Amino acid sequence: MKSVTLSERLRAVVSMVTVGNRVCDVGCDHGFVSIYLIQQRISPTVLAMDLRSGPLGAAKEHIAEYGLDSQIEARLSDGLHNYIIGEADTMICAGMGGRLMMKILSDDKDKTESFSEMILQPQSELEEFRIWLCEQGYRIADEKMVEEDGKFYPMMRVLTKSDHEILCKPTCDIEVLCKLENRYGPILLQKKDKVLADYLRREESIYNDILAELAARGLSDVKRQRRYAEILELLEECRMAMAIVMPV
Repeated sequence: MKSVTLSERLRAVVSMVTVGNRVCDVGCDHGFVSIYLIQQRISPTVLAMDLRSGPLGAAKEHIAEYGLDSQIEARLSDGLHNYIIGEADTMICAGMGGRLMMKILSDDKDKTESFSEMILQPQSELEEFRIWLCEQGYRIADEKMVEEDGKFYPMMRVLTKSDHEILCKPTCDIEVLCKLENRYGPILLQKKDKVLADYLRREESIYNDILAELAARGLSDVKRQRRYAEILELLEECRMAMAIVMPV
């Protein structure tokens, strides 16, 4: 039986799982991450869960096709609703919006906090999501970012309150640095991540283009002035992050 091939984004997500941990994959889609975890001997067992019966049915077919029924269970579940505490050590939740992910983690908080680690890859609302994690007392232990097909995907390994390191400890004392860490990722900044550097270069270019377009249309309009000021502030903060990641 041939091995499952994952996208670069999903390989990066899986690489953050602690080897030997049982995994609960929330939003498993067609089940290929679950199959990969078993094939690569990263996890002994996987619980593959999805809200939608269509993708879950496809996941069951793929699991059977690869002969992994004894190690992977496919279960219909809205978030963690049908998960039983103690069935897994690691939760993977990837490829959905940040607000939806916050809802999933909040709806069954006792279940969320029963995991020793969570591998999370929110697609949006990243700054809000990182702030929320800290407010819940969770700690970002590691981060990665990959670029795939022109899109950038940050992901994080998060420790819950059930871990011995309970408190979220901000690495920053200065307000603007805290803002940069929430927006771009404290570990990514600390690592001077090369993919983050590429992302920041792209953001700088986008902000410059918007400013040039606004200036060309004239700044007599109050709304346009306000928008110009907002983009200028974002550009300045982007350049502050670039100075951290790409020091001269």
